[in-house]
Amino acid sequence: MSIQGVTVIGDRLNPEGFKKTRSLIETEDFAGLQALAVRQVEAGAQALDLTIGPRGYKDPQFLTKVIASIQEVVDVPLCFDYPNAGVQEVCLKAYNPAKAKGRKSIVNSLAETRPEMFDLYKIQPFRVVLMASERMEDGVAKPNKLSSEVVDVAKRLSSRLIRELNFRPEDILIDITIHSLVSDTEGLTKMALEAIGMIHEDPALKGMHIMGGLTNIGNMLPPIKFDNVTLRQMMENAFLSMAVPRGFDTIMGTPWNDFRLLPEGDPVLQTFKEVIELKGLAAMRRLRQLWARSSSAPTGAA
Repeated sequence: MSIQGVTVIGDRLNPEGFKKTRSLIETEDFAGLQALAVRQVEAGAQALDLTIGPRGYKDPQFLTKVIASIQEVVDVPLCFDYPNAGVQEVCLKAYNPAKAKGRKSIVNSLAETRPEMFDLYKIQPFRVVLMASERMEDGVAKPNKLSSEVVDVAKRLSSRLIRELNFRPEDILIDITIHSLVSDTEGLTKMALEAIGMIHEDPALKGMHIMGGLTNIGNMLPPIKFDNVTLRQMMENAFLSMAVPRGFDTIMGTPWNDFRLLPEGDPVLQTFKEVIELKGLAAMRRLRQLWARSSSAPTGAA
């Protein structure tokens, strides 16, 4: 089920996140990669994230062939997932906008630690993912742990894109970074949700999109189910239930997942709300209380 106003960028063309994709790339199975691309688009993906992993740094010819093969079978924009200007240059030179109905590709991702990526715009225009989770401070890269830091980075980077390269606000996607709930002992999930609301309400960032890699939040959760829906999927939906009303509008995720907003009173959503208010071992203990529930227990059980 889709959520009105929310775009999905398919994330399955990633060998580092998915074993099947890694096998397809290792065996150079172009037909398999094409089938995976088509399946994502048929499931509702409006763009496809694409990386061939570390091989992209040393085999530009293969990377070019992968891009061309994917564009042979789908007409949605491709989102090139490399934090390296050299690899992004290969991707942009290989990308054919005509194959995507004239639509621009997406460069994922630009950060304050990668100023050289601004020069990529000389190759061809693109949309861009801004990585707002890190900043440069006194010449040193530092992770952002406050929502105000995330917003400040988003404003600095987007302002430069608009001023120097005439970017349109709608071509800027601000990645607030979604962390694994299991390993979040510092309250970063709550911080990300706060940042979403602040970005959405800031006049200087009006018209820009807010996104994140949704698959991350369920990493390391046990394979239990609630009404035949995995806990991992339910946690993704719990995040969306709090993030979408705040302004989150672009999912980097698996497009055939059942993305939906959970009703108030849903036990997983309630647990999620409680966990993000906690830190350290207290957060983990509250999560484990949910894990202990039987997969056959009714969703509305206490």
